[in-house]
Amino acid sequence: MEGSAVAGRARKSQVAAEIRQTRPFRSVGQEATIALLRTASVVNRGLERVVAPAGLSLAQYNALRIIRGAGAAGIPTLAIRERMIEEGTTITRLLDKLEDGGLIRRDRSEPDRRQVICCVTAKGRQLLDGLDPKVDAADEAAVAALTPAQQEGLVRLLDLVRRANAERGAPRTLLSRIARKGA
Repeated sequence: MEGSAVAGRARKSQVAAEIRQTRPFRSVGQEATIALLRTASVVNRGLERVVAPAGLSLAQYNALRIIRGAGAAGIPTLAIRERMIEEGTTITRLLDKLEDGGLIRRDRSEPDRRQVICCVTAKGRQLLDGLDPKVDAADEAAVAALTPAQQEGLVRLLDLVRRANAERGAPRTLLSRIARKGA
């Protein structure tokens, strides 16, 4: 009875205990989905604790890193949104906060005045330089319970799950193209 109720399982899963689930999950698929979401939430909170003292949300940190990675030429606002880890982020408000903090600057593109190009400032680069080792350590700590081979396996499994779900909901343009190509 694969994929059906897991009532006959001998042990209660850890995620069931954490969320105080008293009844069995409807399926292993439901349990796996809830475990994935719960894990993402726990890891997210750990990373938020690293960037919060710098006055940043995790989404702001992610956007600032994307902008820094674009180099001196900068990056258009819509390209930042496509590359964000969390899709639900309101990019304009997020960039407003980064600009108000002096961490980025926004310029109108010369060929197309409708396009806004974002560049990291020296202050933004300095902030990231200080946060990078702390975030790197938090990344390593988040998966420290796994061997390097298990970490690679986890990445492959998560790639499969993302690819299989890229067309659901409101996928990003880039992600839906990648999913269709099987890249």
